[in-house]
Amino acid sequence: MTVQAIPPKARVVRSVERILLITGVILLSAYVGVRLYGVIVSRYVVAAFQQKAAAGFVSSHADSGPTRPAGVDTSLWSDKRIRAYNESLSHTFGAPLAVLSIPKIHLEVPLFEGTDDVTLDRGAGRIAGTAHPGQAGNLGIAGHRDGFFRGLKDVTTGDEIKLALPAGEATYVVDQITVVTPQDVSVLQPRPIPSITLVTCFPFYFVGSAPERYIVSASLRADTQPSVSRNARLNP
Repeated sequence: MTVQAIPPKARVVRSVERILLITGVILLSAYVGVRLYGVIVSRYVVAAFQQKAAAGFVSSHADSGPTRPAGVDTSLWSDKRIRAYNESLSHTFGAPLAVLSIPKIHLEVPLFEGTDDVTLDRGAGRIAGTAHPGQAGNLGIAGHRDGFFRGLKDVTTGDEIKLALPAGEATYVVDQITVVTPQDVSVLQPRPIPSITLVTCFPFYFVGSAPERYIVSASLRADTQPSVSRNARLNP
């Protein structure tokens, strides 16, 4: 029996096929590796954010007097608001939209969707109809004047407001502070550049239902613009 030699041209073709096959396997492996790495990193970033969001927002227990939330500076809070905060911890909340912080007044508060009583007892709330975190427009955020937002009385123009998202941290600079009536919603209208508007009742120490609203407006610093999908939730 004779064995026919493989023609040189056929050998070249087979060699090329092997090279292409090996190259394809390498490229596919690299693609899978990059995708897997991206998923792992993404989950790590979100988990790190959620840990940051949850840090310090856990109730502590005292033998007497109002319970002081661990890690939360309640020195300016009313006793009523401290009790309401601790009661809110028994409610189930989804992951926060972001974490709002103002370094000057040592404020760090989770931002949730909505402005109902329980939500504002637990943190700050996104005002319906305003921009979403990380989106262009004017993000309206409400908070209680005798709770998380009482420190706004010490904020001045030029102070920084930070908004932490899984995609990064955006920094806003306070450029206007005003007092308006509850009916004046013009302060929530979109501004020329992405903005945050913080809203709380005023005067801060008014007894009863406060008649006015204290408005802190801040514009995005151009070098910090994390992206997030419009309806993003911070779940891995």
